[in-house]
Amino acid sequence: MLAPAKINLWLNVVGRRADGYHLLDTLVAFTDLADEIEASPSDRLSLAVDGPFAGTLADEADNLVLKAARLLADRAGIAPRVALRLGKHIPVAAGLGGGSADAAAVLRLLIDLWRVALPVEELFDLAARLGADVPMCLAGRAALASGVGERLAPAPPLPPCAILLVNPGTPLPTPEVFARRQGAFSPARSLRPWTDAASFAATLAGHGNDLTDAAVALRPEIARVLAFLQTSEGALHAAMSGSGATCFALYETAQHAERAAARVPAAWWHHAGTLCG
Repeated sequence: MLAPAKINLWLNVVGRRADGYHLLDTLVAFTDLADEIEASPSDRLSLAVDGPFAGTLADEADNLVLKAARLLADRAGIAPRVALRLGKHIPVAAGLGGGSADAAAVLRLLIDLWRVALPVEELFDLAARLGADVPMCLAGRAALASGVGERLAPAPPLPPCAILLVNPGTPLPTPEVFARRQGAFSPARSLRPWTDAASFAATLAGHGNDLTDAAVALRPEIARVLAFLQTSEGALHAAMSGSGATCFALYETAQHAERAAARVPAAWWHHAGTLCG
């Protein structure tokens, strides 16, 4: 099963709860970049990781994939006996929701494998216990997310767009970015409707990403990535995704995205593909 990378096309911080969690207004979509999850019956719980970013998880004794399996097994009243394989293609700690996407895919796979009868509402409650981004990855479609990310509403249809993802090759943990964020919270904004790629880009620019300054302060190379994308030929809009460090640019055609990808410095990771609703 594929676990697609999540993109925050805009991200506004609109407040903070009493427990310290920030309240967000964000438009979430997905791309054709994805991790791969496989599950097969076993006499114990195990996880094998391969793929280009497997090494970044080598020192993790536990992760969201294993936590998702244990949580669902506990809910079903069974032992978590399954052999899982994770093909890691999404960079880690990159603002692309890779771990959350993996956890959501594991929940879907194991519900079928273990034949767990679970109401949809309870499944999303389990997903929320794993992390604020897991429910949106479980839904797997473009959504307007609020609260800490757990409240989802369908987004209007997105126009066809090519996308270029670029990461300077440095992880950036989300808590560090939120801790560094300064300034007032963003006011509530009404949704400006879009009719094509150009008006879509204008709407995204009007919202922006409130975590960009904090991320750049922690990883100055993000500013260089943004400058590269913003000046690439055919770019309709460029911004940082989530808490970074991955940035993206949208293009009307795959040819524009591929031409920009050919100019990405060798030291940076990149992926040219498709924005998926």
